[in-house]
Amino acid sequence: MKIAVVGTGYVGLVVGACLAETGNDVICADLDAAKIASLKRNRLPIYEPGLEPLVVRNQGQGRLEFTTDVGAAIERSDIVFIAVGTPPNEDGSADLQHVLDVAGTIGRHMNTAKIVATKSTVPVGTAAKLRTEIARHTRTTFHVCSNPEFLKEGAAVEDFMKPDRVIVGIDSDEAARVLEELYAPFVRTGNPLIFMDLLSAEMTKYAANAMLATRVSFMNQIAQLCEAVGADVSLVRKGIGADRRIGPAFLFPGPGYGGSCFPKDVKALIRTGEERAVSLDILQAVEAANERQKRVLFEKLHQHFAGKLAGTTIAVWGLSFKAETDDVRESPALVLVEALLAAGAAVRVHDPAALEAARLRLGDRVAYASHAYDALEGASALAVVTEWLEYRNPDFDRIKRLLQRPLIVDGRNLYEPARLARLGFTYDSIGRRVACAPS
Repeated sequence: MKIAVVGTGYVGLVVGACLAETGNDVICADLDAAKIASLKRNRLPIYEPGLEPLVVRNQGQGRLEFTTDVGAAIERSDIVFIAVGTPPNEDGSADLQHVLDVAGTIGRHMNTAKIVATKSTVPVGTAAKLRTEIARHTRTTFHVCSNPEFLKEGAAVEDFMKPDRVIVGIDSDEAARVLEELYAPFVRTGNPLIFMDLLSAEMTKYAANAMLATRVSFMNQIAQLCEAVGADVSLVRKGIGADRRIGPAFLFPGPGYGGSCFPKDVKALIRTGEERAVSLDILQAVEAANERQKRVLFEKLHQHFAGKLAGTTIAVWGLSFKAETDDVRESPALVLVEALLAAGAAVRVHDPAALEAARLRLGDRVAYASHAYDALEGASALAVVTEWLEYRNPDFDRIKRLLQRPLIVDGRNLYEPARLARLGFTYDSIGRRVACAPS
């Protein structure tokens, strides 16, 4: 099939490369000339495991193209995916300017009948707005579909190639037939391709992310209660996760969720509820709980230093909002760093992939370490914020030699408290008792 993907950000690039991998002819279009020039040289603007080989292979074999001529890409395609950003407005609602701009461009270049599918995360009712905007510019037949993405950063290629399910909101049987053929290679193992109406498909995306965000915030609050009563949240998590009605996913406590999806989508869904006079009290509590949780690591450090962080140096491992990505949007690590700086501490940071992205946010206010241990020299404590694999089994003897004080505050519960205590550390994690070296 001949496919255009408008927008070469995180979603658009993954969608384009994966569809090309299954034999389709894909044109990825973007107005950012510098980004397109880099992509033509196989230089990706994001870090995502497995994505670069797909781009290199499919571009080399002629199935994947990159262009700044959005109109020409639309004219050459039978299916157009809209994958541009929908940033939040000040009131939390999704900004549809870029989506509707693309719709207008599609209408002006509608030279043959086409299927237009939204991959961008858009509020319920957006498909109708798209149809109206496209129809303003053409009388050619077209179909509008909602095809939300469910890609986890750090595992996006795997998620697209082997999806749990594919959701497609349709307005016709013809569109369903074409998209069923397009997605057939991805659902051969029996995972469902689910067709539904447009409004339900749009709602499904928001409801899924809101449910996952709720699980994260719930476990973070249970972790706080565990600390207060002396329980171990790791054991509690295993206990409730073994219940088939609950399951184990998204029950790991941490320093709060971040990234480009959960924060934005929870806000947007709350705003949609307000517009329809439906009070989403649960999601309002989820959002508030997450904002508080992002300060938990700072509060632990503040307590360990009796409120006197000025003049200390704190090492921070992990800046991306999660492992296997360079995305620092809404990252709890940046909240921690900003709070430490405001308290007068010096901060040294390390991340395997996100140093440059973080530098754009933090500038020269922190010291950047190219190797994890370089951040520790003379530091008063180590804060672990992101669960990168290279942090999971470090050289604790080396850490202890480099730190001025053997204090580790761990936002991901990567280490065993009893072991750290035996090694002479004070170890403070999430939802577990503070472990201290025997006196």
